[in-house]
Amino acid sequence: MVVKKEQTEPTVGGFKLKANLQKKSLSNVADILRSVSFLEVALEKDAINAAYIESRDINKSPYLFSIVRLKKDEVEVIYSIPAEISPLRRRIDVIRYLLNILSLVGEFYYVDNTLLYQIIEDTLNSISESVSIEYSKLYASYDNLKSEVEGLRRKNERMTDEVKALGNRNFELKARNDELSLRLNELEALSDKALKAKVQEWIAEHDGEINVHEFAKVNKVIETRVEDALNKLVSEGYLELLK
Repeated sequence: MVVKKEQTEPTVGGFKLKANLQKKSLSNVADILRSVSFLEVALEKDAINAAYIESRDINKSPYLFSIVRLKKDEVEVIYSIPAEISPLRRRIDVIRYLLNILSLVGEFYYVDNTLLYQIIEDTLNSISESVSIEYSKLYASYDNLKSEVEGLRRKNERMTDEVKALGNRNFELKARNDELSLRLNELEALSDKALKAKVQEWIAEHDGEINVHEFAKVNKVIETRVEDALNKLVSEGYLELLK
């Protein structure tokens, strides 16, 4: 089932200007306007209707349209304002359309420019106010983004410094690890048999005594290995503990 979306009826706007038909009749002016292909021109007894229908609704009725009604002493402009188009934007398009028509018949049809200029000035003021508001919003958004970018920049600098510090720390730990690995290799290089021999030699040279800590430091071996070697020598009967 296809659901048709109802089209909102457009509102209607308009304005009037004083005018003066010179030299020729309304029929002559109508002939000039008929030369424009997109205009629908209808001549009445005391007026010319020049309609520009840009689009129609689903019922084929005019939806987006502008009508310029030219009389001998007055110009009336009527136009639709659809919901999807701002009134200001629509008025700008209609004024441009009106100026095009007046430029075609300007030789025979005089319009009071004072009123026309006032309408144009009011429109330009509305545009200026609208742009100022949009610019303020845009600048506020830019200012917020600028602050966020500055915050991210400072955070990035801090993280860069932290990464650098971690890199230096990692280098120091690696150097320490290499040093300890080398030290461990040196300690493990001395065999248990050679260690027991050195312990016996040390005790003989130090009047039957041994300082485990000092021995380990001099011979670059861990104290637990020295203690293990002493225990083995005692259990094997090579050494005797004095009570």
